[in-house]
Amino acid sequence: MSWPLHGSNPQYIYQFLQLPKPEKIIDFSVNINPFGPPPVIRKKWPEWHAAIADYPDPYGKDLVGMVVEKEQLPSSSILLGNGGAELIALVARFFAGKRVLLIQPTFSEYERMCHAYGCEMTNFTLTEGDWRLSVAEVEPLLKTHDVMFLCNPNNPTGILYSEAELINLIKACEKHQCYLVVDEAFYDFVEKPVTIAPRCETHPHLMVIRSLTKMYAIAGLRLGYMLADTRVIEQLKGYQAHWNMNALALLAGQECLKAHEYVTYTKNDITTERNRVTGELSKMGYIISDSEVNFYLLRDPERNDQLPLFRFLLKKGIVPRHTANYEGLEGRWMRFAVRKQKENDFLLEALREWKEN
Repeated sequence: MSWPLHGSNPQYIYQFLQLPKPEKIIDFSVNINPFGPPPVIRKKWPEWHAAIADYPDPYGKDLVGMVVEKEQLPSSSILLGNGGAELIALVARFFAGKRVLLIQPTFSEYERMCHAYGCEMTNFTLTEGDWRLSVAEVEPLLKTHDVMFLCNPNNPTGILYSEAELINLIKACEKHQCYLVVDEAFYDFVEKPVTIAPRCETHPHLMVIRSLTKMYAIAGLRLGYMLADTRVIEQLKGYQAHWNMNALALLAGQECLKAHEYVTYTKNDITTERNRVTGELSKMGYIISDSEVNFYLLRDPERNDQLPLFRFLLKKGIVPRHTANYEGLEGRWMRFAVRKQKENDFLLEALREWKEN
């Protein structure tokens, strides 16, 4: 057995490291809203029971209509998907056998899916600790690649690129006829969100992936959408199964996009807690990534290998996200989600104990 590919499902990390799993754990490895789904979903869940007896709308027209209103893009530029993972797989199939540029460290599914479709991959690894992308440095590679993947805000660092940086990157990609795939799965956790989604209508080489599972904590239902040029969307649709999204996900998605107060409350709380927790950790001597979202990277500078600290936390029932399978990190950091205040305090207490002992 190898390191688990993703966060969540903590039983597999305990199994891999051959550690007994404590009765009570706090999972900091999964980056979803700690407040759970919008309350309206629990309220309406009983009345949605009838929806499971029939096939779902294969086009998700009601939900697409709401995305049209939200993004101010035509329906022909929108593709619903069974979570971001399905959309990434569709993109990988679209570029099967092509040359792919990955900006590392980043979400491992891009590489895994592109590899499955026979793509030729190149890693451009950012400077550790800074993790800023220079368009001037990466532009020479755009000339020889068909597509570039960029996660913004980035998973796992939490680094956010500005609109100006993204516009310069789009221009460079257009110049060299290189597609740019921007994964904005965590953009709605940012206090002042940055998105280039509106530019999909004028830039045919731009593709934007959105997830509804993170902010709205519906990871078990699987739901997301892609924004891109009409001809790209049409080709991707041809790769999808006819009923790729279940009826409950479509209903929940509509309620999620109405939950504006819930999003505002979440963003405010996450921002406050992240600033508080990372501030305390910095005082203890830990190095923290300059995150602007609901997770951050952490390392104890006294150790290059963070595995002893990782094991220490697991034994206490605290589950971080390992970085063994992140290019450019290779286990030298751990990723932690921002959770509720009481849970964050438990983490702070454990990390303080580690430093003191």
